[in-house]
Amino acid sequence: MATSTLPNSRSLLIAAAVAAASVWSGQASADAALAPHRAIYELKLREARNSTNVDRIRGRIVYEFTGDACEGYALSFRQVTEIGNGEGETNVSDLRAATWEDGRAQSFRFTAQNYLNQVLDKDTDGRAERADAALNVALSKPNKDSKTFDGRTLFPTEHLKSIIAAAEKGETLLEAPVYDGSENGDKSYDTLTVIGKQEQGEPAGVEEAAKTPELQKAKRWPVSVSYFERGKREANGEQTPVYAMSFDLYDNGVSRAMKIDYGDFVLDGELKELKFLKASACK
Repeated sequence: MATSTLPNSRSLLIAAAVAAASVWSGQASADAALAPHRAIYELKLREARNSTNVDRIRGRIVYEFTGDACEGYALSFRQVTEIGNGEGETNVSDLRAATWEDGRAQSFRFTAQNYLNQVLDKDTDGRAERADAALNVALSKPNKDSKTFDGRTLFPTEHLKSIIAAAEKGETLLEAPVYDGSENGDKSYDTLTVIGKQEQGEPAGVEEAAKTPELQKAKRWPVSVSYFERGKREANGEQTPVYAMSFDLYDNGVSRAMKIDYGDFVLDGELKELKFLKASACK
């Protein structure tokens, strides 16, 4: 990884994100009612590690989630990050992504563009469909291609709902393969989610944006999700995460107090704005 550029983020956050050590069942994700909302997170460098010469990072994530189980779920995501190194160089990464996911998790569409210093660096477009015991992906960008993954692979919102369903049952671990169209759309990822003890009410030091009635009355859990490239192991048999995220997850799908670990450096994501959007009458 170049130390002055940011790795391509997944469809994020938790939606980026979603048992225990058992085989996943599609019924597990049916219970979570997710709130349409728009959230803005401010990114700051928390820690630089290893030999990286990154000495400053700042940025912003704008995340808008809409839809329901009847009409499907739409996600609009943008992450702009300015990265500076010890040699006085600054690079700006601008990731713009949009996805749509069928409410029954049978179909998934995605498009993403990543700009580096205002020049298009990556352009991805494709769709995924479930068929029998397989997940079939058709890519139109960056190249026309097709891929097939394990039929148990989850889409991002399906993953998020599965995390919440596991948390509601008091489970502390969730293992699941996930496909979100990130990178060039040609990979799926193994994920390990660790779920902490349920909490409720306003936490100490909570951001002003999180002081809303909707969150005060909601249950929440501290959650950590690690993403591993499928089939890629070290010589000793261990796997190192491509990246990991931790955050407070509310039972309506909102997240706050993010920490994003890219290996060479770690970012904090503070919730700066939160607006709940009109919910549908989906039953």
